[in-house]
Amino acid sequence: MGRHEWNMRTRRWRLTALLGVGVAAVALIVTLVNTLPGGASTAGTSRDGDKVHGTPATPPGRPEPYVGWGFTHTQYSADQGSDAATDRVAGLLAKSGGLPQDQALMGWGADNPEPVKGHYDFGAMDRRIDFIRRSGGTPVVTLCCSPDWMKGGRAGVDNTDWSQAALETAPTPDHYQDFADLAATVARRYPDVRHFIVWNEFKGFWNNAEGRWDYEGYTTMYNLVYKALKKVDKDIMVGGPYLAMDSVDPRQQENASTALRGAWGAMDQRVLDAFGYWNSHRAGADFVVVDGSSYTNDDDLLPNEFAATEKLTAVGEWVRQQTHDLPLWWAEYYVEPADGKDERRTWSEAHRLAVHATGMIAMVKGGADSGFYWNPEEKTGTDCPGCLWTPTDTPDGGRELPLYDLVSRFDRAFPPGTRYETVSVAQDDVPNVRVLADSRTVLVVNILDRTISAQVDGKRFDMHAYEVRWLDR
Repeated sequence: MGRHEWNMRTRRWRLTALLGVGVAAVALIVTLVNTLPGGASTAGTSRDGDKVHGTPATPPGRPEPYVGWGFTHTQYSADQGSDAATDRVAGLLAKSGGLPQDQALMGWGADNPEPVKGHYDFGAMDRRIDFIRRSGGTPVVTLCCSPDWMKGGRAGVDNTDWSQAALETAPTPDHYQDFADLAATVARRYPDVRHFIVWNEFKGFWNNAEGRWDYEGYTTMYNLVYKALKKVDKDIMVGGPYLAMDSVDPRQQENASTALRGAWGAMDQRVLDAFGYWNSHRAGADFVVVDGSSYTNDDDLLPNEFAATEKLTAVGEWVRQQTHDLPLWWAEYYVEPADGKDERRTWSEAHRLAVHATGMIAMVKGGADSGFYWNPEEKTGTDCPGCLWTPTDTPDGGRELPLYDLVSRFDRAFPPGTRYETVSVAQDDVPNVRVLADSRTVLVVNILDRTISAQVDGKRFDMHAYEVRWLDR
């Protein structure tokens, strides 16, 4: 997680004792001015957080409640590094039409935006928004997480607790309105951000006493944020609840849904209950947001890694039914279990690409028209499994990787509003391929670890093991 470090360089000067005393007095005054009662330092912050930053891109008319297929910036991204490398990524994105790009409010590359109430530090956030603008992207902001003073911590620029436990603590109820006010400040600072997601995976909203999600608390905060953003501009698009759609082994009975299940597992009923409460009590929503994985809580891919993606279809269909077809976004989606270090290095890139493409097809079949790939960019090095581009720390960095090609081509080929068509697949090929098509393009995925000869849309062709093939119609 990002943090500010205020490094003061000391210099030795041969001055008179009188001048030394004067300098010390000035330093003391500066310190006092930048410190509020209680020791909360405001050094480096500003009171005009809602002042429009930079040159906002002019959005084309009223925003739509969908954005298409893009990615999320994480701790390390292409806003920093070698100029040659960051320019290379910006150019790559611009060539692809920019792509939708999501950035968190605090954490994952963004600093504490309001270390002291009414005192703002948007430096890191400004840099990310500037990069999204420069690369021609559609900016999206996930309103998570919150400053320490909103959740029982200490105020001050040097007091931010960047531990995972602290970062993932929700605001206390008496600060829900403060968080909504911060969201409104962000909206005024970046008027070209027209889409906001409220919070992330119910972080901190767990009711220990009852062993369930604190959906009442989240929904109360969501409604305050929704109203605050709409007060800034009624055309701003707002969505939630960004629940992790967890599933369990299909043989499990505890907390297992009896209604939403399949060979891939059974949905955790506590998640469905939380979604249902938010859906019934929300002040409004322009789109609905979920995230999740194709595997169970125990990292089981059932019955296998490709068939497990059918969960994404089932969840999407259920969510759309509950919300009466609100536009559906997947804020995160995972098809490859991580190890203890949250890394995914087991599969080959071809295998990863094939399963990921199958997952994207499954989300579309479930009714999704927007989704964000969680880009796990490394800070340094050349080994970056699952990344969209190579690290930007050196002039040779920022080069396209296979998953970038998949995500960007998917966004271009199947934008929101696409009318999908059914194409013919030879009967003996049906178990071996996954297909998505519209009137112009066919995406075909070989889900076998061997070469096959497939006949799709009247065309016969060979496919390598785990090959992802794009066909023009």
